[in-house]
Amino acid sequence: MASNTSSPDHEDRPGEAQGQVKKQEQWRCISGCGACCRLDPSLRQEAIDALSPAQQEQYLAMVGADGWCIHFNTGSRSCRIYADRPDFCNVANLVKLFGSPEDPGAGDRLAIGCCLQQIRSEYGGRGRVMRRFRRAIRQRP
Repeated sequence: MASNTSSPDHEDRPGEAQGQVKKQEQWRCISGCGACCRLDPSLRQEAIDALSPAQQEQYLAMVGADGWCIHFNTGSRSCRIYADRPDFCNVANLVKLFGSPEDPGAGDRLAIGCCLQQIRSEYGGRGRVMRRFRRAIRQRP
């Protein structure tokens, strides 16, 4: 009978073959999502509180009457100012900010958790956008 040793680097997970280590998920933005563009202050107060006063002013100025960013194109689910979007709109900044040499995956886990929550809230937990996001974060660069 084979022994099963567990360590922080190897944990058995349902659906994985014994001895196979699950790869670290890596955050990736997917096109056609835009769940993070839902800026409704009543839903995002914690995020707003983390911003500087100048960023808070800019953030609140970007909120449309429907709670979505005024720069979000709902038809294509894309950002009209993506290349020039504010720093607080760049989820990749979370990855850089919260990653560390001791735990390089911390930033990815935080960004993935934020995206999962936003996607679930906007599009549902079993929809096409969620399935695409889950596939994207499992892919290696």
